[in-house]
Amino acid sequence: MSKNRIEELAKTLNKANKAYYQEDKEIMSNLEYDALYDELQKLEKETGVQLENSPTKSVGYEILKSLNKVNHESPLLSLDKTKEVEKLASFLGEEAGLLSWKLDGLTIVLTYENGKLKQGITRGNGEIGEDITHNAKHFKGLPKAISYKEPLTIRGEAVISYADFEKINEGLEEKYKNPRNLCSGTIRQLDSKISASRQASFYAFGLMSDIDYEKKSDQLQFLKDLGFALADYEIVDKENIVTAVEGFKSKIEKFDLPTDGLVLTFDSIKYSESLGATSKFPKDSIAFKWQDEIKETKLLQIEWNTSRTGLINPIAIFEPVDLEGTIVNKASLHNLSIVEEFQLGINDTITVYKANMIIPQVAENLTKSNTAIPPTICGACGSNTEIKQSNEVKSVYCTNEGCTARKIKAFAHYVSRSALNIEGLSEATLTKFIDNGFIVDFSDIYEIEEFAEEIKSMEGFGD
Repeated sequence: MSKNRIEELAKTLNKANKAYYQEDKEIMSNLEYDALYDELQKLEKETGVQLENSPTKSVGYEILKSLNKVNHESPLLSLDKTKEVEKLASFLGEEAGLLSWKLDGLTIVLTYENGKLKQGITRGNGEIGEDITHNAKHFKGLPKAISYKEPLTIRGEAVISYADFEKINEGLEEKYKNPRNLCSGTIRQLDSKISASRQASFYAFGLMSDIDYEKKSDQLQFLKDLGFALADYEIVDKENIVTAVEGFKSKIEKFDLPTDGLVLTFDSIKYSESLGATSKFPKDSIAFKWQDEIKETKLLQIEWNTSRTGLINPIAIFEPVDLEGTIVNKASLHNLSIVEEFQLGINDTITVYKANMIIPQVAENLTKSNTAIPPTICGACGSNTEIKQSNEVKSVYCTNEGCTARKIKAFAHYVSRSALNIEGLSEATLTKFIDNGFIVDFSDIYEIEEFAEEIKSMEGFGD
């Protein structure tokens, strides 16, 4: 029975890894993935059984062939993780360490020669990455040229801020779920113009070249002096590690970069090198993941909102709960497949949390009534809907190209900051103008003065 469960868990996690690393999408939350991974790790330890394709054994998943493959000079291992602050103190022992943000983007290895960027490679599966040099040249926080002329190889994280994520998503027909997925799709673009327009940032966190330094903090200062952006970090010991973690935690709410925890590594390079590594984890570093605050609540309804592409997005509306210091009562369910996977129904008891302590998510459905029915009629225009399936994901669409909601969303995008940046035309204003027949076509926006008298007579408007 345990072996069957191990096979089932390995299959599920490998499928999630493929979706995450190759297809720029998530088929399960980080919370669910971590729970399944921990269960698999525990069963493998208890039974002594570890499958050849076990995700606890492999460093990553095979990458796509859309970009040139490049072998890393040495494997880029993932990090062991913990959610217990006390474990960080015991990990340090008598040594000093560096505590920094664990940015939630894509790990990149950059090589410089004669002071100029020669190559940028994604982490890929840890052994083979993809050459994204043409996009790396456009990273924010990356110096065009450096004063150090010897060969230099550094490791860092490419990320897209929450502010840029919201702005970019406004202009995309198919919305990205989170900044990490958008970043992955951005830096793996074949067209560097698209990548450059989305402004991914690069934050260096490690020097891979053999330069004579005793401490990693000295290496980071060296990189900073060369012009590389660094994520915030602190030098810690076992006495102040708990306080330092709390300090980082207090900054999360206003921190604009996506993060899924912290990284602790030993400051001493000699000591780090003496520890070596397992087949998967380096022994000199450990990741700390936040304990997600999970609350139980009742699902009140599922709203189905029509977007400008006709995609109808499900939103879970639930009894308000206090999560991480703010009151939340809704969370995106993204598509029909997720609604079906959770077996949702009105009045179901669900648990919710904030992914990365920021974005509300449904964690689990405790009652699973499975009574939710996707809409057969578009709530905006009354037209029939249809269910489409792409890459094993089912979504609901409005079939009416002239749907009011689709028109309003299309006009809202047209005047948004990421498009023509026309101020004063909110969705509410556009709705009034469309309902009154002032705007039917995009060109009507430029002839709006024809209706000046009618508009001035409307509530809330004037000269």
